[in-house]
Amino acid sequence: MIKIRMSRGGRIARPIYTIVATNSRSPRDSKYLEKLGQYDPKASPELKNVKTDALKAWLSKGAHMSDTVKSLLKRNNISLD
Repeated sequence: MIKIRMSRGGRIARPIYTIVATNSRSPRDSKYLEKLGQYDPKASPELKNVKTDALKAWLSKGAHMSDTVKSLLKRNNISLD
């Protein structure tokens, strides 16, 4: 099953998360299928480079979105309808 979730990067006390499409059985920070955007919790625009077309494509193929990614998109008014 394909999941759309976040992968952690950055450094200590300064995380940067990458929104990725990955196999649900793979570890959090391992190989991914496609990079879909970036979330920086300490920046003023939290979400950067979000590929809404690619997100829609993965969802139409049957991918499941994590609750965290879903709430981030909703909080930043990014609609996938």
